[in-house]
Parts: sequence; C-alpha cells; structure tokens
Amino acid sequence: MATIHHVTLKPGKLELLTPWLPAQPWYAGTGTGRPELTKAGGFRLDDPEGEVGIEFMAVADGSGGRPVVYLVPMTYRGAPLEGAGQALIGTLEHEALGKRWVYDGTHDPVLVAQLCALLQGDAEPQAQSLSDTPDRSVTRSFAGETGRGAALRSTVVDSGPRSTDLVVETAAGQLVLRVNRVLDPGRSDEDGAAPVPAQMRGHVTAGWRLPDGAEGRGPFAVVRD
Repeated sequence: MATIHHVTLKPGKLELLTPWLPAQPWYAGTGTGRPELTKAGGFRLDDPEGEVGIEFMAVADGSGGRPVVYLVPMTYRGAPLEGAGQALIGTLEHEALGKRWVYDGTHDPVLVAQLCALLQGDAEPQAQSLSDTPDRSVTRSFAGETGRGAALRSTVVDSGPRSTDLVVETAAGQLVLRVNRVLDPGRSDEDGAAPVPAQMRGHVTAGWRLPDGAEGRGPFAVVRD
C-alpha cells in the first residue's frame, strides 16, 4: 500500500488547481473571479506497481453565492506521461519524492485501470491522508465483468457540462464510465448509501464535507449501459 508523506508541496495541490479548474468545460463558475478552493474529501487507490500516485479529490469552490463541489481525479508521476500533455495540470516539488507531474487522471491508464479494479472489487479504496488505511466509507457495486487482469485501453469521448465519459476496452468487452465532475448529494437509502439510477450498471460512491460542515454523498463514478 502507498505511503503518505506528510511534507510540504510547492506549489500545493489547491494552488495547482486554482488556475486549471476554470478552463475545464464542466466548471460551473461565473468566470468573474478566481476559484476559492478548499479540500472537501476523496480517497486514494494504490498502483500495483508502486510508481503512480492515484487520488480522487473533491474540492469545494466558494467563490460564488453557493459552494460547488468538483471531483478531480489526479495522478502523480515521477516523469511525464507520454502523449498526455493536454491532461497535465502542472508540476510540483515534493520534499521526499522530488519533482512530480500531476495529471487529470481520466487520461491516465493507471488510474482508469484501478478504477475498473475498484468497481470489480479487486482494489480497495484508501484514506487520503493516512498510510495503509482502507476508507470504509467508499462503496462500490458492479453487475458484470470488467475483465480481471486485462490490459485496459480507454478513450475520453465526452467532456460534458457536469461529467467526463470514458470508453474503456477490457477483456470482457466495452464499458462506458462516467466520472461525475460536479458532485451533488444524493438521497440516501436506509443504509446510508446514495441510490444509483436503474439504467446504471455500477457505481463508486463517496462523501464530502463543505467548509461550513455540511456533508454530502453521491456517486463519484458510474458505469453506463
């Protein structure tokens, strides 16, 4: 499992995201000012090879009248990812690991492969800020096979006003994964789990917390028919 280093990052993650976020097609801000970002939640996944950091970060933008929560899946690499220049969020200096290249993870095959593994039940979500600590609050389900051990290929096919769609080729066939970029709290059932629409084959659901303490919970990603 990944080791979390409690060190200084220059610039910090929120500093990297502040100029990057308004340029994304799913950003809901007015464009009249810079985002005012705070960390709202998320979780990590482990890279089986131990080379790539994988994080699903929820950030709250308080620059408007009502906070908006965005999901930014990110990968952290020790060298540039070939062919992914358009997905580069920026670079930072890590006190322990040196220079890191930070990418929008929807374009990173390592993150996509581990997201599929999570849906299948072959990967365990990890706490954002603690080493070797599973995050039990993250739930998942999937009806079908993603192709265990498959070499995955994925294509970003749509960046809509609230989400990013991925077509993923697996040994078991094709999946369409939708990563929800704007997070909305879902109505919870008796077990506290946000419901998934009937047309969805699976989901990864997690929670987040706004600066005022209000909590939300909903699907971070879903598998579409």
